[in-house]
Amino acid sequence: MEDKLHPFFSNNEFDFKEPKTGHLERFERKLNAPKQNQKTSWTWLSIAASVVLIFGFGLGSNHQKRQIDLADISPKMEEVQNYFVSTIHQEIKTLEKNRSLETETIIENALEELEELEDNYKVFVKELTKNGKHRRVISAMIKNYQRRLDILDKTLKQIDQIKKPNRTQNETYI
Repeated sequence: MEDKLHPFFSNNEFDFKEPKTGHLERFERKLNAPKQNQKTSWTWLSIAASVVLIFGFGLGSNHQKRQIDLADISPKMEEVQNYFVSTIHQEIKTLEKNRSLETETIIENALEELEELEDNYKVFVKELTKNGKHRRVISAMIKNYQRRLDILDKTLKQIDQIKKPNRTQNETYI
């Protein structure tokens, strides 16, 4: 080990001079000196950042346009939407209760179709917000809900057929 260190120190120039007198005292004074300058700059910086954030959130909320949904059109449309949404949620719960190895693919396919219809519904909401209360968009939104219920109904019927196969196929007559 000594052989490797000797060439290192001989090839490189190092400052081996002693520090000036009083170096240790000056160093300790700097360490113990109050750090008010750094603290005040951080305080001002944090206050400025808070003001910028609050201002940014205020601007963002003012510029964000509220989206209109079917329930915002009229009280009757709100009833229609509430009916569809609650019925769809109920049917999805029924689907989930009937989930098994035999029904897994049918349920997953139905949920994918529902997700696609939900994406279409979001497009209708954007169009309704952008263009106003057009009958065509409102009708498309209602048909979207009806289509979801049709898919759920069809899927539940398929699950019933899987769970309760046609008894005449398994019975033998004497």
